[in-house]
Amino acid sequence: MSAASSAFFTHYGPWAVVTGASSGIGRAIAVELASKGLNTVLVARSRAALETLAEELATRFGVEARAVAADLGREGALHAVASATRDLDVGLLVAAAGYGTSGPFLDASPATERDMLAVNAGAVFDATHHFGNRLARRGRGGVILIGSVVGFQGTPWSAHYAATKAYVHALGEALRVEWAPRGIDVLLAAPGPTRSGFSERARMTMAAALDPTDVARATVSALGRRATVLPGSLSKLLGWSLATLPRWARVRVMGRVMHRMAGVGA
Repeated sequence: MSAASSAFFTHYGPWAVVTGASSGIGRAIAVELASKGLNTVLVARSRAALETLAEELATRFGVEARAVAADLGREGALHAVASATRDLDVGLLVAAAGYGTSGPFLDASPATERDMLAVNAGAVFDATHHFGNRLARRGRGGVILIGSVVGFQGTPWSAHYAATKAYVHALGEALRVEWAPRGIDVLLAAPGPTRSGFSERARMTMAAALDPTDVARATVSALGRRATVLPGSLSKLLGWSLATLPRWARVRVMGRVMHRMAGVGA
């Protein structure tokens, strides 16, 4: 093990908890962490998918992996995760579980939007509060929160999803400052459109998208070095092109982008 890998393991290992680990960015980050020697607790709704991934990680990288099937949108879901990790020295939390919706706000299903709020924001609060306390007691560790380029401003035609990600952004920015004296590194990752099951669930068409593996590598590489990472060239292009605009202009630009992706009026 290289000196850099040893330092990473010492600070963030031996165990990492990854939510949303059954697919997309969460799965890719779990693989990336296992490649660095970290054992993983894989959390998502699909037990079958998690157990398959756990076997893959053990075979490829010789690490331990535990599957915890939990619907993070349900009240009390954190109890299952806390119980499954009670005997583990957890050094890293990756809050990657989440999904999005798109289309006119008034056409949205209230039940679906409330569930999305619970997963994208409520479950993030629960996990960061629980594992943050554990990391503070051990005096070192890290937290990775998965935001989105839409979380930097309001985004018409995906208004509520963008609002849930704005919550994640604000939380991550604040906790990085609060927790730095405690030895806890907090990283906000804000990827652009990524190839995963996200676009299908959000009913969006993406002409260009990031590979989850590229997002995972850039994100893990930035942990402990930066406050925010825009993984991939597409994320950087979207972020930098909007950065110099006033907020009202960013809202309108992102609204036009989302209008096309969501096929509104088509």
